[in-house]
Amino acid sequence: MKIRISLYLLLSLTAIITGCRTPAERVSKPPYDNPLPPGQYALRKITDSALIPDFTMASMDLSELNSTVQKSLNYLSKPSSKMFFPSGEITHQQAVDSLRAFSDLLDSGLSGPELNAAIRQNFDVYMSVGCDDRGTVLFTGYYSPILEGSFEPDERFKYPLYKQPENLVKNSRGEILGRRFRDGTIGPYPERAVIEDAMLLRNRELVWLKDPFEVYIAHVQGSAKIKLPDGTLTTVGYAANNGHEYKSVAKELVNNGYMDNSRMSLSAMINYFKRNPDQVKWYTRMNPRFVFFRKEQGEPRGSLNEHVTPMRTIATDKSIFPRGCLAFISTNLPQVRGSSVLTQTYTGFVLDQDTGGAIRAPGRCDIYMGQGDTAGELAGRTYQEGRLYYLFLKSTDYLVKS
Repeated sequence: MKIRISLYLLLSLTAIITGCRTPAERVSKPPYDNPLPPGQYALRKITDSALIPDFTMASMDLSELNSTVQKSLNYLSKPSSKMFFPSGEITHQQAVDSLRAFSDLLDSGLSGPELNAAIRQNFDVYMSVGCDDRGTVLFTGYYSPILEGSFEPDERFKYPLYKQPENLVKNSRGEILGRRFRDGTIGPYPERAVIEDAMLLRNRELVWLKDPFEVYIAHVQGSAKIKLPDGTLTTVGYAANNGHEYKSVAKELVNNGYMDNSRMSLSAMINYFKRNPDQVKWYTRMNPRFVFFRKEQGEPRGSLNEHVTPMRTIATDKSIFPRGCLAFISTNLPQVRGSSVLTQTYTGFVLDQDTGGAIRAPGRCDIYMGQGDTAGELAGRTYQEGRLYYLFLKSTDYLVKS
C-alpha cells in the first residue's frame, strides 16, 4: 500500500495468494511476471475503434470516482512527481490534462451511454501489452487488515512492527540503496532472517501485535488498521523495505505439499499457521523482504502518499506504468451478493495510485479491495485474467457535451 510499495503499495495479498486454479489448469497459462522487453513500452495505443472497450456499464457506477481522481491530481501537483515522467510516451502535462478533463466529464452529470460516448470522443485509449504482448493481465487483490495490537508490549502483544531504521538509504526516486555504515559506505541491507536474529531494529518498535503471522500479513499488505486495547483504531502504513525481492510463502507451502494449490487462500494460510505455530518463522524467513512502517492519520495510503480507495485504486509496476493516471479494468471479480460471494464480469474506472511489492511486469495488476475481513476474503478470491487500459486526452481543446 503501498503502499507502499504497496504498497504497497500496497503490498499485495496477491503476493501471498498463488491462485484458485488447479495446477493442471495453470500449466498452459503464460508466465504473468514476464518482464517488459528492453526498449518496449508497457502501453500500446489502440488505433482500431472496434477494439476500444465499451465504458457504458462502468459509467453507471461512478461512486467515489471523482474524489479518487482528485487524489491523483493532488499527487501530480507536487513538483517531485515530474521526475517520473515521461512514462513511456506519456508526459506529465498529458497526465494532468487528462485527469482534469475526465473530472469535468464527471461534473457534467453524464453517465451510462452518454458518458461512454463522451469518453470515446475525447480520449485515446491505450492497452497494457500484458504478459504475452497480446494484453493478458493477471488481476489480483489486496486489502488493509484490521489487527489487534498495542503500543506497549506485554504477554499478549509481543510481536512488533518496526519503524524505518535511520541508516536505511534511498535515492531521490525512493528506491532502496541499502544501509549506510559508520565509515559512510553503503552496502545491502540484511534480509529478514538476519534482521530478526541479530535484533537489528531493537528500540525501533512501532506497535506490537499478538500473532507472528499477522505481522507477516501486515508486511505483505503494506499497511494495516490496528485495534488498540481501548477499542480505538489507528493506521500504520508502509515506510520502506530492506531492498530485497519478494518471495512467496504460499508457493513454498504448496511446493512442500502442506497445502493444495486449488484451495490456497489467506484464510487457509492463517488456519494452517494457527495449527502449526512452530512453522511461522521457518516459512516467513523464506521471504527475505522486510517492511518498515510508520504511523499515519486516517485511511491507508498508497505509494503516491495518497489515501487508497476501495475498487478505485490499483497497484502496478511503477517503473513501467504512469503514476496516478486514469485506467479502466475489464475482468471477472468476486462480489458480495447477499450472503454469498459470486465471481462476475466486472468493468470499472480506476486510478493507478499504488505499487505492488511483488509486481514487476506489465502482466500484473493489484486491485485494492478495502479494509477488514470481507475485503480480505474478496482479495483472497481474486485471481483472474483480464485487460488493463489507460485513458489520455486526445487534445487540450476538448468539449464536454451535456
